[in-house]
Order: sequence, then structure tokens, then C-alpha cells
Amino acid sequence: MPGNRPRTDGSVAHRLIAEHLVEGRMEPGEEIGLRVDQTLTQDATGTLVMQELEAIGLDRVRTEVSVQYVDHNILQTDERNAEDHTFLRSAARRFGLWYSKPGNGVSHPVHMQHFGVPGKTLAGSDSHTCAAGSLGIFAVGTGGLEVALAMAGRPLRITMPEIWGIRLTGALPDWVSAKDVILELLRRHGVKGGVNRVLEYHGPGLAALTAMDRHVIANMGAELGATTSVFPADEAVRDFLRSEGREGAFRAVTADEDVRYDLVEEIDLSGLEPLIARPTSPGNVVPVRAAAGEPCDQAVIGSSANPGLRDFGVAAAMAKGRQTAAGVSFDINPTSRETLQDLTRSGAMFDLIAAGARIHQAGCLGCIGMGQAPAAHRNSLRTFPRNFPGRSGTEDDAVWLCSPETATASALTGVITDPREWAGRNGFDHPAVASLRREPVNRAMLEPPLPPEDAARVALERGPGISALPRLDPLPDTLDAPVLLKAGDDVSTDEISPAGARALPYRSNIPGLAAFTFTRIDPDYPRRAAEQRDAGHGQGHVVVGGENYGQGSSREHAALTPRFLGLRAVIAKSYARIHWQNLANFGVLALEFDDPADYDRVRQGDTLHFEGLHAALSAEAEPGLSVRNSTRGERYAVHHHLPANRRATVRAGGVIPALAATESGTPAHT
Repeated sequence: MPGNRPRTDGSVAHRLIAEHLVEGRMEPGEEIGLRVDQTLTQDATGTLVMQELEAIGLDRVRTEVSVQYVDHNILQTDERNAEDHTFLRSAARRFGLWYSKPGNGVSHPVHMQHFGVPGKTLAGSDSHTCAAGSLGIFAVGTGGLEVALAMAGRPLRITMPEIWGIRLTGALPDWVSAKDVILELLRRHGVKGGVNRVLEYHGPGLAALTAMDRHVIANMGAELGATTSVFPADEAVRDFLRSEGREGAFRAVTADEDVRYDLVEEIDLSGLEPLIARPTSPGNVVPVRAAAGEPCDQAVIGSSANPGLRDFGVAAAMAKGRQTAAGVSFDINPTSRETLQDLTRSGAMFDLIAAGARIHQAGCLGCIGMGQAPAAHRNSLRTFPRNFPGRSGTEDDAVWLCSPETATASALTGVITDPREWAGRNGFDHPAVASLRREPVNRAMLEPPLPPEDAARVALERGPGISALPRLDPLPDTLDAPVLLKAGDDVSTDEISPAGARALPYRSNIPGLAAFTFTRIDPDYPRRAAEQRDAGHGQGHVVVGGENYGQGSSREHAALTPRFLGLRAVIAKSYARIHWQNLANFGVLALEFDDPADYDRVRQGDTLHFEGLHAALSAEAEPGLSVRNSTRGERYAVHHHLPANRRATVRAGGVIPALAATESGTPAHT
């Protein structure tokens, strides 16, 4: 009962939600609507967002700040990515956004540096938007359509989460870093441990964690499936904002002394050791010493999961005067142009180059499979947030996730190495990198929004490779549809709509991108789905999934390209939060088995019969329905979690058709 719930209203998360609540009740499990102060989009998802703004008829963004970053698709092997950049810049100018040019850096740390304001809300079309929680911001990664609606002034709708208080005590030992803190949580709880929860960090251990350390921890809360992570805005945050010339943006946001949380956890930082996630899941975490001696063929420093100057400085200090082991590629991906400048002027970049490091431009790069693909079956150690199968751009990859200390020690030895062991063998003290000189803040590659009168005259510049948004038809009342694909547990959006240098350039071309859909699971799926779509009279097909279906990236392409190919419904054991929202946004009915054992009874190729869907999705209907397997003569009880507004969206065929129907006065289910 609500009266028996712990009192979380003194928590940072509860306070931020309450200040921005415009719809719903703050009871865990209920849908709420939040006013959004800021948004961020990046180029792999932003092209769709800008087309969605056009489709809903927006004249100018209604948020306090919206920024379009170009950080994902910056490997230009043909004209496609460059065309997207031109389109995005024109859209930023047209709709009143800031524009971060290619090469300026990864969205999350750049946004933190230049736009992060404690106490605000931030919605981003990237699942690692939660990194901004490091500054006391309620920052939520979500699908592009959700962000487009927020930019138009509509509330961001989420399920009210539980508040999980994580008390930090002690201080990190030498050779143990912030990356090991979040890896420890993943070791304890796996990739589903944070679903429908906010991770709120508190306790005396915060005192020794900088704002950028907190960014590392908050960033990978996404890997636990959390709604977001949040830290208090305290003196560490004030120090960070002061270093960026923005101390005036500081506002203290802290929890009450007597706050109680829905769930509690404690981590003694002083008891941690270097950790590493084995292939092919961020939740497959072991101590580095347990993997020591395994060959290392590649080590990469960078990404939004280790973006700080400190992370690169540690690697440079360890490598100074040494050489990487024979056969090891040691790659440095600066996360911002400012970090690249600081490393260069301090001499740290020279130390890395002299040690054999390969220096790349500022951006996401290998984290999203845009270059730096490793050899098949060869170990690649990366300071990245994810190691899902094939995400690196190599189908049979072997990616490990670790700290900069572990990655650098392993690059120097040629085998996976505990940095404590390396330091002891070399008589090397953990480097003090706080003294690395910061150059003056550089905002030259951030283009400000145009004044409204100038913006209104800007035309969107579409290259020939940018397709129109597909037209989405309403959900039929009755479906007879085959199961074209049956997937297992923890299927990621990387497996549904792959990243990598082959697929990513088609992000703005849905027919082209659809050819890659599910190909990591079933290479023939796109052909079969297109044939069924073209011959099925709107009946389409069904996908069956296991637990945590759609984990990982926020990319709405993982809902839209299957929908373009005729996907009408998914039946799974459970869903990752963002993908569940994206399915509804594009008119795909997301159902769950009442009895998870029924998953084993369904076979790929079976035909499933659904009837009375319009009535079942009416606002007053119960969430349960029955599905008949016509092939096997069986029935399965299933249910959905759609609130009334999302039911209407699915009936209409998606958010944009539903908005069009509302404006025209046409019933959403016809």
C-alpha cells in the first residue's frame, strides 16, 4: 500500500521529478509526465528526430536548450554521412537548436561541459543521456519520437521508477577507478537489475569522486537497464562548473539527511579491485586477475563511459617512455576537441604517440562500430559501455570492458593484466594527473541557434540518400500472422538494427537500413519479412522474444525498420524500457506471456491469430488477451502494459498517425 512505502520524497530523484511533474501520480509503476528543460540528439538518431519535428509541424523548439551533436557517423567513406550532417545543420538552424560540428566531441561529456545545469531535466535520443545525472540533472535516454515531442513542449512520459539508494563509503584504492564502481554493480545485479529504477548515489564516499568520475558511473547505469542515475549537486559539481567558466549555473541539489529509499545498497569503495566485463555482455563481470594472461590484441581508450582528461592522462603517464607490446593496436579516441587540445599542449599526447598509440578524431568511433573494428575472435579491451555481439563492427568479436588503467597495462604487456600487478612489477606509483593543464574553454565548434525570424527562412537540405518517413497504417482488428523470428534472452537493439560502418550510414534511409534488420540473428529475415508484407494484405508478421527484449541503445530504428518490414506484434517474456516505448511509438503491439513457459511452446513459422484488438486496446479494457496458435491448436494468455494514451497510439499505427488523426477528428482506430 502507498502508506507503507518508504519516504523517498527527500531524495534527489524524487525532488527533481516533483519539480517537473505535469501529469500523473508519483507512485512506482504509474505513468507520469515530466516537463523537459533540455534535449540532446546525435546524428545516428537525430535525422529521424528532425524529420519527426517536420512531420508534427513544429516551428521552433519549446525547450530552454536543445542541442544537435554530430559524434557517431563521422567516418565518411562515401557521401551518406556528410549528407546527414548537412541536413542536421539545416534542421538545427530551422528549428532553433545549437549545433555541435563533427569533430567537436561526444555528446554526453560535451553537453555536461557546456550546457549541464543542476536541477534541470534532460531528454536525449541516446541511451547514455543518463550520464548527465552526474551533475544533479534528471537525465533520461529515450526514443527519438519522445524527444521530438519534448522539443515541441509536450511532457516526457515515463513509468514512475523506484528510487534505489546506493551508499558509497571509503575511497578508491590506487589502480581502481570509477569504471570499477559501475562494473561492481553490474557484477552484482546484471543487465536487468536497474529496470524501472533510478540509481541515486549518496554517502561519504562521494567526497573523493569528481564530477567526471560520477559521469563514468552514471553513464553505465544504462547497462543495468535503469531509468536514469543521479548524484547530488554538491561542491564537486560546483568545482566542475567553475572549471568550465559556468559557476553561475550551479544550484545545490541534495537529499535530506533522513531520506529513506525504496531499495538500498552499499559499496565500500576501499574494498573494490580492478574489474573487467568478459564478452559479450556488460553484466559478465569478473576481477581482472581472473582473466589475467589472456591475449590482448587491441586496447581502446575513450567513449562516453571514460571521457575525462584524467582517463587519457593516466594512460599517457603509464605509457610514457614505454612501447606497446608487439601485435597490439593501442587506440586513443579523444572524447572532445578540448580534451584533444589539452592532451596535446600538456605533452601527454606526445607520450602516447611515442609509445605507439594510434590517435583518432574526437567522437564515438569504435564504440558504435564506426571504425576500429577488431579482428575476429581476437580480444579487444575497451573503456566503452557496451560489448554486445557484433557492436564493434566485427561479427565474431571478443570485446572486453574495463578501466583505462587495465586497458593500458594490457596494451603494454600484450596480455590482460591487473594494473596493480603491472605497477608492482615496474615500481610505478599511480600517476597524479590532476595537474594536467586545462586550456581555456573553447566553444568555437558550437553554433548557436538562429533568431526566430532568420530560422523561419531556412530550408531543410536533404541529400538524395535521405528518405521520407514511411507511412504507417493502423493496427488491424484481426491478425493472422506468422512468427517470422524467434529470439532468445537479452536481445539488444544492436542485434535488431546493427551499428557499424556498413549500416550506420543508412540511418536516414529507412528502406536501405531495413535490409540489415535482425541480420545478426537471421540473415534471411529482411527478405522473408518484405515478402510477407507485400503479400500479406496488412497482416504482417510477429516476432517472439525472451527476457529483456530490446536492451541497449535508444535507437528507434530498431522498432521502425521491423515495422517498415511488416512487424505488427512482439510477444516476449519482458522488455527493456526504451525499446518498449519505441515499439508503441511506431504502432507495434508489445505483449508479454502471462506464463513465461509458453515461450517454449511457440515455434518460428507458427501462425498466430489475434482478434478483437481494437476493443482490447480501448482505454477501459483490461490488459489481458488471448492469442491462438493456429499451427499447433494452442492458446496463450498474454498481456500488455500500455496506458490509455499509448493504446490509442498503437491502434492508430504510431504517434504521428495518432496526432494526425486527432487533428483531423478521425477516430484513432479506423
